[in-house]
Amino acid sequence: MLTEASLSIWGWGSLGIVLFLITFGPFVIFYLTFYILCFVGGGLVVTLLFGKTNSEKYLEQCEHSFLPPTSTGVPKCLEEMKREARTIKIDRRLTGANIIDEPLQQVIQFSLRDYVQYWYYTLSDDESFLLEIRQTLQNALIQFATRSKEIDWQPYFTTRIVDDFGTHLRVFRKAQQKITEKDDQAKGTAEDLVDTFFEVEVEMEKDVCRDLVCTSPKDEEGFLRDLCEVLLYLLLPPGDFQNKIMRYFVREILARGILLPLINQLSDPDYINQYVIWMIRDSNCNYEAFMNIIKLSDNIGELEAVRDKAAEELQYLRSLDTAGDDINTIKNQINSLLFVKKVCDSRIQRLQSGKEINTVKLAANFGKLCTVPLDSILVDNVALQFFMDYMQQTGGQAHLFFWMTVEGYRVTAQQQLEVLLSRQRDGKHQTNQTKGLLRAAAVGIYEQYLSEKASPRVTVDDYLVAKLADTLNHEDPTPEIFDDIQRKVYELMLRDERFYPSFRQNALYVRMLAELDMLKDPSFRGSDDGDGESFNGSPTGSINLSLDDLSNVSSDDSVQLHAYISDTGVCNDHGKTYALYAITVHRRNLNSEEMWKTYRRYSDFHDFHMRITEQFESLSSILKLPGKKTFNNMDRDFLEKRKKDLNAYLQLLLAPEMMKASPALAHYVYDFLENKAYSKGKGDFARKMDTFVNPLRNSMRNVSNAVKSLPDSLAEGMTKMSDNMGKMSERLGQDIKQSFFKVPPLIPKTDADPEHRRVAAQLDDNVDDNIPLRVMLLLMDEVFDLKERNQWLRRNIKNLLQQLIRATYGDTINRKIVDHVDWMTSPEQVADSVKRFRDAFWPNGILAETVPCRDKSIRMRTRVAGKTKLLAIMPDELKHIIGAETTRKGILRVFEMFQHNQLNRRMVYVFLEGFLETLFPQYKFRDLFNRLHSRSKQMQKYKQKLQTTQAPSLQKR
Repeated sequence: MLTEASLSIWGWGSLGIVLFLITFGPFVIFYLTFYILCFVGGGLVVTLLFGKTNSEKYLEQCEHSFLPPTSTGVPKCLEEMKREARTIKIDRRLTGANIIDEPLQQVIQFSLRDYVQYWYYTLSDDESFLLEIRQTLQNALIQFATRSKEIDWQPYFTTRIVDDFGTHLRVFRKAQQKITEKDDQAKGTAEDLVDTFFEVEVEMEKDVCRDLVCTSPKDEEGFLRDLCEVLLYLLLPPGDFQNKIMRYFVREILARGILLPLINQLSDPDYINQYVIWMIRDSNCNYEAFMNIIKLSDNIGELEAVRDKAAEELQYLRSLDTAGDDINTIKNQINSLLFVKKVCDSRIQRLQSGKEINTVKLAANFGKLCTVPLDSILVDNVALQFFMDYMQQTGGQAHLFFWMTVEGYRVTAQQQLEVLLSRQRDGKHQTNQTKGLLRAAAVGIYEQYLSEKASPRVTVDDYLVAKLADTLNHEDPTPEIFDDIQRKVYELMLRDERFYPSFRQNALYVRMLAELDMLKDPSFRGSDDGDGESFNGSPTGSINLSLDDLSNVSSDDSVQLHAYISDTGVCNDHGKTYALYAITVHRRNLNSEEMWKTYRRYSDFHDFHMRITEQFESLSSILKLPGKKTFNNMDRDFLEKRKKDLNAYLQLLLAPEMMKASPALAHYVYDFLENKAYSKGKGDFARKMDTFVNPLRNSMRNVSNAVKSLPDSLAEGMTKMSDNMGKMSERLGQDIKQSFFKVPPLIPKTDADPEHRRVAAQLDDNVDDNIPLRVMLLLMDEVFDLKERNQWLRRNIKNLLQQLIRATYGDTINRKIVDHVDWMTSPEQVADSVKRFRDAFWPNGILAETVPCRDKSIRMRTRVAGKTKLLAIMPDELKHIIGAETTRKGILRVFEMFQHNQLNRRMVYVFLEGFLETLFPQYKFRDLFNRLHSRSKQMQKYKQKLQTTQAPSLQKR
């Protein structure tokens, strides 16, 4: 029954479905489903709309029922925002000087355009934000300018900057010494030098080290951000500073957009080298200085760059098709370039092989040295200090100081007697007083060196001492009273094997020759590629640097020398026209004969003549040099006449009778005729200054200063004798005393090592002529490392500088320095600096692109050119004062200091810190910088080292 019922249901259902499909079609199912979904969706939409309407009505009722009424300021603010933005007027005055404000406004405009506007306009067109930033920058600049006008910048420029630079140089020098002491065999790398530099900085500064800022870009950016934020706090109004968004924008613009690029540029060694060359662009490149740089270079990159450039120039010159006179010029240039290339190859080979490159050590081992007579040593400041050091080592210092003391006595006695005679002619009588002072001085010398109580006592014949004692007792003292004994002492120093003969075999003698620029480099042989000519193609100097030069040839009869002027010509060098004389030299000896040409100007002849007539007074009446004549009046006939006169001069000079009469003359003649660039002696300025140098060299006060390092007995006697002479000079020669005896103290007595302190800590603030002496002495001491030299030489240099200042400027030197500082800080100069900054970063109003790094070879050649320029501008007078080798080392040390980017950054930051400390003296910027640098690794190591060293002492207590 159930079965039949279920079948009927399925049957009727199936029939209904079939009939439905036949009636409505096969797609009726989809239509039905769609209709059902639409019905359900419509119901939901109606329900949501009804609920939303009722909810809004309910919320509105709740708001009016439970919340307080809104403030009237909100609608007003909304209304103001909907209005058109007002134009913000900005006062364009910044410093009060239109000449400065105009370029400053351009810098602000360019900074905003290139660092803010390019991205801000993609977010908004509202100008008010940009105007607010501009107003903020201007407020900071106005406050900065106002503060700058209230500061006296003279101490900063005359003292602080020099102190910072001198201290930086001292740290660098000590770092170099530490690197050398660590391992003499292995050369320290640049990284080792930088690390050692900051170690020494901690030891000197005690409480600060800038290694992180100078070596880590991330820490450097953080330091600049912190510093700029502090400056904005000081310069901005409180309302602007509290606006964090504005403050951060301005801070980033200053730190990353202006300060960081500027510091990167100022600390780039290549930029500094180019700037040095530009600063001394007016000076001519000196061939001799260039060759000295090549021979002294220990950088293989520099030598390879010069060698490759020389090879390139050789290839170009050999490709030229020339004839006639030009071919001789090209041959000369090719010979010069071949020699330069040969010297570079030789130097590179020595550096790569690890052989000795020190010229002094090489010359000492080689054994061929020039001979400097004792009388020349005693009258030369540089040579005398080495001989003085040697005499102290051998115990013969008493003989040398006696000779110098007698020289000083003679000079002073002559001066006082001349003053006495002039006063007697004027009717003034002080005979007894003057003779009494002279007698006291003479007795003081006798007691100090010749009496039985003298210690040490000068050993001379007893009869001479007795004769002197009798003269002192019965006769009036004269300037020549000590001449006999002084002559004996001179002969003793000259012939005794303990003194001058042994000195010539000592290392100090080799160092003396190096300082006198009389030391030849034995690592380079002469060039056999042709006649030696100069680097630039003009025959101004030789490139033949053979050790077997004429300086080592004795005046033996077996050597015959003949020279004559074979040709004359006219040269044009950098706009200067002068006559040039080609000298053909023949040298004959028993085994060989040589011939070469060398080239000299008339000024070379004149300098040579002045030099030999100064050394050999008898020649002044025999040798006569033709008078000088300007080139404008020269013609061919005049040159031929001058050639004839100079030939006669050479023939007379080289006559055998002349050479036999003055054997020491041979050295000067050989040096003049040698096939090399002639090294001039004293210039005109130095000859004019002889009136200051000679009394300075021979004065009694200098002798007293020289012996302060000796045993007390000798020093006390010298001081007593000098005091007597000082009293006499004070009474009878006030001008002489003021000119030569008033000397400010360089290093006051202290328990601390002055080498571990800042440079300015060693100068007395109460001395006269403080500003010029501070500047010159600090730079002289640190650049040329004079503290390591003989104290007698240092005092002579100090006195000479004082005389140079007074001779050049008189008593107006302080005013001139003050005027120069005022000029540096004048509106015109400040405006010029701002313009240079603007043009450097935005040439023609467009942001400068990042300068691509120059090729290494170009940078290396720039280094060589910079060193050559610096060495070429050093005056010969300076070399005569402190020595040629010391001058070269000092100049090259300063140049080398600027070849390290990290060290340059340190110096820039030191200058910046000093500038801010001067600008804001009422704020504790020193403490702030110490805190900013407190994370220094070197500082932490130094503190740990101090704790380690102090712990045992605390335990003992």
